[in-house]
Order: sequence, then structure tokens, then C-alpha cells
Amino acid sequence: MIAADLTAFDDVDLWIFDLDNTLYPRPETMWQQVHDKMQGYIIDLLGVERPEAASLQTEYFQKYGLTMRGLMLHHGVEPDAFNAYVHDVDISEIQPNPALGAAIAKLPGRKVIHSNANREHAHNVLGRIGIAEAFDDIYDIRTSRYIPKPAQSAYDRVLEETGGEPTCAAMFEDMAHNLVVPHALGMRCVFVPTSCDWASLGSDDEYVHFVAEDLTKFVQAIAQRRAD
Repeated sequence: MIAADLTAFDDVDLWIFDLDNTLYPRPETMWQQVHDKMQGYIIDLLGVERPEAASLQTEYFQKYGLTMRGLMLHHGVEPDAFNAYVHDVDISEIQPNPALGAAIAKLPGRKVIHSNANREHAHNVLGRIGIAEAFDDIYDIRTSRYIPKPAQSAYDRVLEETGGEPTCAAMFEDMAHNLVVPHALGMRCVFVPTSCDWASLGSDDEYVHFVAEDLTKFVQAIAQRRAD
């Protein structure tokens, strides 16, 4: 659904996009690979069975925003090595979307990625989608000092790096609760729905200003309005 009134974007000059499940629908096979590698890592690290590893993976993700963050805090895991391991997966089922890249490139101002993943994963995925050239920069989990969204410090770091004013920024996210802080800061908040029920919790709340059922068409509509 494209909101009828896009005037809220008329003064936006900083466009912040989440990566996974926002700029592309993550294929189930890829998602399963990441899950399996995380659980295998936990099994090897703690000597537990897979059901306990899966439970711990989910618990840490929901509590800290990233399974990795929980493993860092409770088990001293080195984040860069963990990220390199779990993101070493087959991404060949991700579909190119040059139309999205063209639409994003037409948005006036800076266009950046803000991801809880690492920069290497972002580069790989953007290259596969074919939209890397549309973005000015990537802000990853290192930028956030390994404190992921939805922590406010993660957003503050991106605003500090870009020099952007939050009241002139827009945030695009597939996890509704990751829009709580952007809303409080004065950003335009766009929710990109996926098949994940947990990610949609809160999508009817005040911090979701727009719902982009089709992100490409939504961005095209904004770009066209700003060009007129």
C-alpha cells in the first residue's frame, strides 16, 4: 500500500534503509542457513543439544536485538569472527532489483544502509540485488559499536556519522519495533512487511507512519513527487 499523502517526505534529505528483509525478501533457504550456522556455533561453544541452542538463539535475539550480542555479553564471543562465520552462506537465490536501485538513486540527499549485520554481508547482498551504487555509505554493527538496533545509541551513531538531522530523515525497516526510536527522534518511519509475524508486532502503533507493501513502488512514488 502506498500512502495517499507523501508530503511528509518533502523535506527529507537523509534516507536510511535497513538491509535484510527490507531491501529484499530474504530467501527461506538463506535464512535457514544462517539459523543453522548460529545454532551450530552455539552447540560447539556451549556443548548443548540443538533444541537448547535454538532456544538460546531466539532468547538472545529477542532480548538484545541480535543473538551475537547475547553471546558477547554472556559468553565472551568475538563478534567479527562470529559474523564472518554465520554470514558465509549462499545468497544466489536473492533476486536482482535494478528498479529499486534506480528509484533510491533518484531520492534527493544522502542514501545509507543501517544494518545490524556487518559491512561485508551488506556489500555481498547489495551487489547481488544490483543496487550498491544507489547508496552513499553503509553503517553496520561495527559503526554501532556492536550495540544493535533497537538501542538508541545505534541510531545516534548513524546520525553522528552522517551529520543528519533526524527531523529531516526517513527510516525504512522490516521490524516494527526498530521504528520506536526513529519515531521519537522525529524521523519518518516506514514499515516494510514480511512473512515474519514477530517482526510485525507493533506495526499498528503510532511509531509506524507508513506501510510499504511494495518498497520499490513506494520509493518510486516518493522520488516522482520530489522530482515534480
